Amino acid sequence: MKLSIDRSDLLRSLNHMQSVVERRNTVPILSNVLMKAENGVLSLASTDMDLEINESVAANVSADGSTTAPAHTFHEIVRKFPDGSEVEIELNAEGSQITVCAGRSKFKLSCLPTEDFPEISAGDLPSEFSVPAADLRALIDRTKFAMSTEETRYYLNGIYVHEADNDGVKVLRAVSTDGHRLARFEMPLPEGASGMAGVIIPRKAVGEIRKLIEDAADLIKISLSDHKIRFEFDHIILTSKLIDGTFPDYQRVIPQGNDKVVELDPKIFSRAIDRVSTISDGKSRALKITVNGKQMMLSASSPDAGSATEELEVNGSSEVEIGFNAKYLLDITSQIEGEGCRLIFADSNSPTIIQDNSDPSALYVLMPLRV
Repeated sequence: MKLSIDRSDLLRSLNHMQSVVERRNTVPILSNVLMKAENGVLSLASTDMDLEINESVAANVSADGSTTAPAHTFHEIVRKFPDGSEVEIELNAEGSQITVCAGRSKFKLSCLPTEDFPEISAGDLPSEFSVPAADLRALIDRTKFAMSTEETRYYLNGIYVHEADNDGVKVLRAVSTDGHRLARFEMPLPEGASGMAGVIIPRKAVGEIRKLIEDAADLIKISLSDHKIRFEFDHIILTSKLIDGTFPDYQRVIPQGNDKVVELDPKIFSRAIDRVSTISDGKSRALKITVNGKQMMLSASSPDAGSATEELEVNGSSEVEIGFNAKYLLDITSQIEGEGCRLIFADSNSPTIIQDNSDPSALYVLMPLRV
């Protein structure tokens, strides 16, 4: 194998590769990136056995071949080469070492056999549909913050994506919850998604695909089965195993009888929460909200730091006193992009619904906190 490639093109792909590779591996081959050069294309792949990413990039290939190299070390070397440089890569005759050169710099890296490199992307994925990149970004952004990080409830460590019915209209719905808050987002059901299995996309896969589609402008092709999901776009293919578990009946968590409605500007609300919560202490970041007609009072106190209050004007005529975790509340209000948001309360002990007035596709539920 022998090739030359633009440093920026190679670095962009290696950024994607090394992000998947775990820093600590008991299986040596999982620390490596797989490289295949042929027909003017360098194909790269990396995996952690749950997630696999494949990417193709144009290169000047003078000799076809394949090998594997340490992903993080390779990435660091290329990252430190000067901008605009041409990177030359050559595999020795024994296949045990590659030489990586740019300008006067030369590195030799040990290789492992390509036969040892595992593949998780094989298998039939019967459901296929496409969604605009902007819609997939919105789906992830509106829900990812509510994913659980508790390993004991592993089935909550991801986003549950499924076909649903909203007043007779078929939608693609995404839901996440950690037991303290719930985020739900929906979009029109894409053509080809009808009859799809409900799947739980793992947290790591959610984070990786969100980074990859940051600048994507086209449609993202999604293929899935009961056990795997694949995203394809821009010469990139990401395949992930799905969480093998049953997502809880989230509909039971969404309150139906809340009748106290308060409306206000989400940006003003967010900034006030951020200021007042500066004084709150501990994990709970306790924040008290008192609504009395058209006035909302935010307050927080700490035995050591003191207390803080801030008053806001709101639309509504309700009266309620309730406590929340300030961080959880901020996570939700930061997702609201419209000019107004709606808080729908029941009482101090019941979950509260939060909605963007201009975007009915997203709904948030937040459990109260005793303050």
